Amino acid sequence: MLLKRFYDPKLAQAGYMVGCQATGEALVVDPHRDSERYLAAAADEGLEIRFVTETHIHADFLSGARQLARRAGATLLLSGEGGEDWQYRFAAEDGALLVHDGSTFSVGNIRIDVLHTPGHTPEHISFLVTDLPSADVPLGLLSGDFLFVGDVGRPDLLEKVAGVAHSMEGAARELYSSLQRLRETPGHLQILPGHGSGSACGKALGALPQSTLGYERLANWAFRCPTEEAFVEAVLKDQPEPPAYFARMKRMNRDGPRLLPDGIPRPPRREPEALPRLLEDDAWVIDVRRRGDFAGGHVPGTLNIQLTRSFPNWAGWLLPYDRPVHLLIEDAGQVAEAVRDLALIGIDDVAGYFGPDALSVWVESGRVLEISPEVDWMTAERLVHHEGGTFIDVRGLTEWTEGHVPGARHLHLGYLRDRLDELPRDRPLVLYCRSGDRSALGQGILLAEGFTDVRNVPGGMLEREAIGLPVARG
Repeated sequence: MLLKRFYDPKLAQAGYMVGCQATGEALVVDPHRDSERYLAAAADEGLEIRFVTETHIHADFLSGARQLARRAGATLLLSGEGGEDWQYRFAAEDGALLVHDGSTFSVGNIRIDVLHTPGHTPEHISFLVTDLPSADVPLGLLSGDFLFVGDVGRPDLLEKVAGVAHSMEGAARELYSSLQRLRETPGHLQILPGHGSGSACGKALGALPQSTLGYERLANWAFRCPTEEAFVEAVLKDQPEPPAYFARMKRMNRDGPRLLPDGIPRPPRREPEALPRLLEDDAWVIDVRRRGDFAGGHVPGTLNIQLTRSFPNWAGWLLPYDRPVHLLIEDAGQVAEAVRDLALIGIDDVAGYFGPDALSVWVESGRVLEISPEVDWMTAERLVHHEGGTFIDVRGLTEWTEGHVPGARHLHLGYLRDRLDELPRDRPLVLYCRSGDRSALGQGILLAEGFTDVRNVPGGMLEREAIGLPVARG
């Protein structure tokens, strides 16, 4: 038996290949849209992908199961659980086989048993893996977003992002029942989760790639809750704000993700002279440089989303799905990376990119680069307390509760563009976050929307607490 994990750190997402080397067959679970990665891995191992499946209708990335099954000529297996509203609407068109609780299939000499494990989503399934030539008991559970290392999948997303009113508590109780199914399962069972630390599909995910059921019973808070009521209260408390694009991902993954038959495309390079006209037409131009470079001089009207680990998250929060976007990059290698990141969350219309010469051509044509002002905490305090400015905290609610600037206003970065009317335009706005990255992005949004006096505190709350300035709690 071969077990291979595919991890994308920007999505904090894991997919798996289970292969039988004796027969040359393989199963791929929870693939993303970069199909080449799985096809190449199978070829390297001398395997043919026979089955492709996924644990549930994902919210945080666009599924690649449909696409990989077609590319590989494999059978697509999809959950038939969850009720009418959470059936895959493309299953018949793609000739998919629906599996249910208790379904069993074989990948060569490996048996796969399907468990219905609802709670995170109604249709969620997990896969028990048994390597029959070695033993007749399961060795691992591909648990998807049901059970993580140190955490469980959040049960509030249907209500918060899909608009299913009053569903959180019921989903939490379903999740508790799903966990009870594992009470008598041997502790040696390997837990192979669908996400790692950094995913918004839970609130306390561990960084280890896998665990054992026995260890999770000891260390995972969800197994230590003494009653169902205690579990429901704990699992619904302090969940992070779900990114706005999660709702779109749920619909796209349920109804049928768009196929990329030729793989992820590479957009054309645009001539620098085309940039002014695009911006005049209110085009979306994303500058992927580091925040310090952007702050030191950028083309007015462009939006800075740094090409870091958080790039897909903030692109999903802030970019449109119904309009083309352009990129402004500083080296050629960034094009493929950015386009792939965007494709993994379903943003496919990348119409072109501009190289670093776009900045010099902009200046040579007589135009001016815009500066994003940065201030230290002492200057920020003066702007607020002596010049009528306002502190804006763009972090999550849990971070705000743990400690914020006295008198500040809390406005999560992801909701900033939707609440511009609530912000004054006639006085300084001073933005901060934990370390300066999110507040710099928020500053860029406000400047692009016509706010003229917006400052960023690059040291963030980390620096404020280090220098001993007052911090409010609660």
